[in-house]
Amino acid sequence: MRFSPSFLDDIRERVPISDVIGRHVTWDRKKTNTSRGDWWACCPFHGEKSPSFHCEDRKGRYHCFGCGVSGDHFKFLTELESLSFPESVERVADMAGISMPAPDPEAARRDRQRASLEDVMEMAASFFETQLQGAQGAKARAYLRDRGLSGRTIAAFRLGYSSDSRSALKEHLASRGVDKDQIEACGLVVHGPDIAVSYDRFRDRIMFPILSSRERVIAFGGRALSPTAPAKYLNSNETELFHKGNVLYNFARARRACGQDGTLIVVEGYMDVIALAQAGVENVVAPLGTALGENQLKLLWRITPQPVLCFDGDEAGQRAANRTADLALPLVGPGRSLRIAVLPPGKDPDDLVRQDGREPFDHLISQARPLADMVWARESGAGVFETPEARAELEARLRQITSMIADESVRRHYQQDMRDRLKAFFGGGGGGYGYGGREQGKRGSFERGKFDRERGGEGGRGGGRPGAASAQGVAVSERLAQSGMVRGHGAMPSLRETVLVMTVANHPQMLHDEFDELAALEFEDKGLMRVWQVMLDAASVGGRFDRERLFAALDADGQGAFIARLESHVRNARIWTATVDAAAEDAREGYHQALALHKRTRALKWQKAELERDIAEATEQGDENAIPRLMLALREVQLEVARLENQEAIIDGFGVLSGRGKGSGGAAG
Repeated sequence: MRFSPSFLDDIRERVPISDVIGRHVTWDRKKTNTSRGDWWACCPFHGEKSPSFHCEDRKGRYHCFGCGVSGDHFKFLTELESLSFPESVERVADMAGISMPAPDPEAARRDRQRASLEDVMEMAASFFETQLQGAQGAKARAYLRDRGLSGRTIAAFRLGYSSDSRSALKEHLASRGVDKDQIEACGLVVHGPDIAVSYDRFRDRIMFPILSSRERVIAFGGRALSPTAPAKYLNSNETELFHKGNVLYNFARARRACGQDGTLIVVEGYMDVIALAQAGVENVVAPLGTALGENQLKLLWRITPQPVLCFDGDEAGQRAANRTADLALPLVGPGRSLRIAVLPPGKDPDDLVRQDGREPFDHLISQARPLADMVWARESGAGVFETPEARAELEARLRQITSMIADESVRRHYQQDMRDRLKAFFGGGGGGYGYGGREQGKRGSFERGKFDRERGGEGGRGGGRPGAASAQGVAVSERLAQSGMVRGHGAMPSLRETVLVMTVANHPQMLHDEFDELAALEFEDKGLMRVWQVMLDAASVGGRFDRERLFAALDADGQGAFIARLESHVRNARIWTATVDAAAEDAREGYHQALALHKRTRALKWQKAELERDIAEATEQGDENAIPRLMLALREVQLEVARLENQEAIIDGFGVLSGRGKGSGGAAG
């Protein structure tokens, strides 16, 4: 039976090779470094007394320095247990919890198609490289030269240029025998039933090839050279080859480089990665412009137990760090966490290494703080804690945050760590964990782009710096201000729901394209439901329909001031996909990400309510067998609800989604 390379890669990546080999050997405790996935044992293929057999989880390979055998998961099983190759694949797939693919002629055809699409993407990459070096690429070469990139670096990352022609790439591929369906399947042209003649997706852009873990070109990112382009950065759309949430830029190169010191650094954009690589820091990856997602975190952890996330030192960087912390906390486990590094305000990695060389950046990474430090600094720096009630609120908040951690042992240690910090923070015994211990009344803050150690407040116990006070003088964090505890009459709706409404309001073509699905949406906020109904009614009337007419209908219904507040809400949060400035494609992508999160949250809340009802009924009926099972299910749903409510991964996560500043639609630059 033939297996697709993607299927084999998937099960190899899900199962550490040490799990396969560990069933047959005893690991040497002295030489093995479990935190780095570096394992040593006596070779199972030949008799020996000292361990010379080595396997490395991040590479998925084994090698014996005594007898010379080497291979991957499948070769180990075929050679040691005499299994056939399909049997070894089935064994590892079972460990990964993945079903074996049934023999399928259609699947074989798709494999052949995938291989042919990779060939087409390779042709496109070569074409863009040639364009960059030609007469048309002079402007692009000047831009790259101004960014300090050498010819060797440009060649190493295979940077290219797409001209402003609407058909240059399409015609080039057609002349090489590539048919229309293949070009469309690669996402290289914009096409559809309403487009009479397809045209090149990337025009007048610096081109960044995006590679798979097997180092095949699967997508492109393009940086616009024109300042008037709707999206500064544009990625390939989702295709058979490319699923953005499962890919990190520079992943394969960084994985190799990590073998040297085990550190993996995550930065915001393509140019940051490339500039660092030119400075000699090659163990760097970047997400593709949107928030760092769960699958991307798991990719990072396959390489190293503690990747370092490098954030800009401005307000947007702080928000990005907070989002990432909320995403990561439920997923951390023994030997699996994050460290946080914060750049000086106004600097990004590209700026830092170009102006000051590699040394300041290396120092910054060496000073990266653990995830627990950031969680503590964020929460303890968010208010004034002069009263018992305020301190109890902080304690409850930390208890809620740490309860999201799924791993029981890590959760227990986080809770103890936070108790120790609280004790020191409120003057109950000095020392504490903190940032190397802190005196009574001192606090850590992640604001202003650093872990601030200055004393806040004036001498009060745990007083700290005055936080963002409400009109009544009560200081609350931004997160608490959005919660149901303090949101009262006139409070803003949730940012997630606001993004959905304002994206459609600013891009009303979506009302025509997806009216039936949009009409079925419901929101928790009554004000948004009213706005939504007005929009749906306006779209159903017929005749000319555009943003001007839609906003006129909202004004006529008395919603003008509310819409202006919603618009300010998304702009202050820098959710550019929800604004009129976003390209239509970026807006649609941002909308669908928000919609998926919205639907999932509502479904979980419904499931939670149903479980609570079932528990009440079981309690009334004295069904002691059902109650533990229902309580366990409720606990899992509550953790997932809390994770999603804290995550809000679409909202200005690790990168900016569209049209403005760094990373719009793609990555920073």
